[in-house]
Amino acid sequence: MSRPELRFDAPIGVSVKGEIWSCVEIPGSAEFFGTGKAVRVDAHVDEIRLENVGAMVTGTGGHMISLSAKVRTQLGKDIGDTVRVVLTRS
Repeated sequence: MSRPELRFDAPIGVSVKGEIWSCVEIPGSAEFFGTGKAVRVDAHVDEIRLENVGAMVTGTGGHMISLSAKVRTQLGKDIGDTVRVVLTRS
């Protein structure tokens, strides 16, 4: 049985307490995950696979995943660029 997937395009960059973090906000995440708490996910961001990463809470009822400088370099993208994301819960 396959796990449900959430697919979306989103820009890199989430405003947190007045700062822009190198994260991608997950639309409809609380409904998809069934919780407003942090969860573990597997993700494909463009062609990069991220396994068992934390989907952190945004403080506004949603979730976000962080994209490290290493991942952004591998993607050839930075804050403000759009990525395609496919998520499943770990």
